[in-house]
Amino acid sequence: MTTIHEHTMVGLTKLTPEALECAARPVRILLDEDTLERVARCREFAQQRLDGDDPVYGAHTGFGPLVGYPGRETHADQCDNLLDHLTAGQGPDLEPAVVRAAMLVRLRSLSQGLSGVSVPVVTALAAALATGFAPAVPRWGSVGASGDLIPLAYVARALGGDGRAFLDGTPMPADEALTLAGLSPLVLDGRDALALVNGTALTAAAAGLAVASLRRSHAAAAGLTALMTDILGCTPEFLSPALIGAFGHADTESVAGSMRTLLTRLVPSGDRPLQEPYSIRCTPQLLGAAGASIRHAGDTVSDDLNGVSDNPLFFPESGEVVHGGNFFGQPCAFAADLLTLAATQLANLAERQLDLMVDPHRNGGLPPVLSADPGRQHGVQGVQLAATAIVANLRRSATPASVQSLPTNLHNQDVVPFGTQAALNALDAARALRWVHGSLALALRQAVFVGGRRPTAPACAAAMAALAAAIPPVAVDRALDADVRRAADVLDDLVTGGPLAS
Repeated sequence: MTTIHEHTMVGLTKLTPEALECAARPVRILLDEDTLERVARCREFAQQRLDGDDPVYGAHTGFGPLVGYPGRETHADQCDNLLDHLTAGQGPDLEPAVVRAAMLVRLRSLSQGLSGVSVPVVTALAAALATGFAPAVPRWGSVGASGDLIPLAYVARALGGDGRAFLDGTPMPADEALTLAGLSPLVLDGRDALALVNGTALTAAAAGLAVASLRRSHAAAAGLTALMTDILGCTPEFLSPALIGAFGHADTESVAGSMRTLLTRLVPSGDRPLQEPYSIRCTPQLLGAAGASIRHAGDTVSDDLNGVSDNPLFFPESGEVVHGGNFFGQPCAFAADLLTLAATQLANLAERQLDLMVDPHRNGGLPPVLSADPGRQHGVQGVQLAATAIVANLRRSATPASVQSLPTNLHNQDVVPFGTQAALNALDAARALRWVHGSLALALRQAVFVGGRRPTAPACAAAMAALAAAIPPVAVDRALDADVRRAADVLDDLVTGGPLAS
């Protein structure tokens, strides 16, 4: 059974995007007695209503547009029927870390005691997260309107021992993975199956992971720009407090303030032009706008992570069962599309900065493509080509998903948000941005090696030292794909407690 480290412990009082990243590894979930009592109380109330004569969707009825027809005779059979017809996804499996984050989000929603699930459902989710178990979930299937029905059906089935799963990243039959993880198959009854699938857990999880990544990348973009400014010997006039204050945008002021701090004790070279290219001069305005977008999206996603996404909801205190649309993923859909736009523009900026650094006409006289021996060695030429391809793909994927409504489900779902596609796209974009930033970081490290000046600001000098320690110079051509990824990892460290932390 996988070891649980004490530092990987998450409470369910309030989930954050960063907490979702913890679910990539075994994590201890804190389920206190109040939570379990709340879940049990709602389950008892829900079961009374399910056993009564007043119709409750999904218990007495068929699903979706078949709500006008009676359902199966028993609640257990109804659970099986729901999962069977929803097991229709296609495409490659999602990463286990994304699926496990979705399990954590679903646990947060169900633990609030408004869905009528049994206590074993929440304890089974928590137990699975304490191991390396992850259901195998195909990427395509959800339209994000009635929650993530198809993806979460795969989660529910795997928890019961059906289908496929991963254990510590190794694919295998779900029942085998459960056994090896020391878990018992989850038996569903009552409203358990519908409550497990009838929410936007995958959408919120993917969007949350994108937010966490982009928060770091946003800080990295500011740090890389400061480092580039120092290496080139630019004046920091474009960060002037008076200038930025007149612009009137708080997020721009925040970025400029952070960059001024990073450039403390910078010594300009004195031989730069009066005005720098926009990829330097306009960075506080661009990064401020991107930061505002990430902040807004993060607030929306956090609301989704901590809300109750299900239908119907059960309120034991008032004796109400309320049917509605709390599984409709529009807020996260808009937020995720905004994240993709921000990621794409940050990548545009980094690609242009990389282009500036490899151009001997604009990089202060350094050799073309930062080659140590032009013609015989090719420096970061391949790295730039790959970065250009990544940015082109980002631009193509930046078309919003949240407005591509396509009626389905016999027009029961006649307007849909496609939040799941928006969120997974945002996560893809966030990860691609890291590669572009890694490419730029590698180029800046190489620039110093081939004759560029060493940073004069202490924070920038420390960042360059960290990059140089992790990435050897390109004296002789070699494969650089792993170095780009390593540089991206170094940037994550530098902005989370390192010299580039704001």
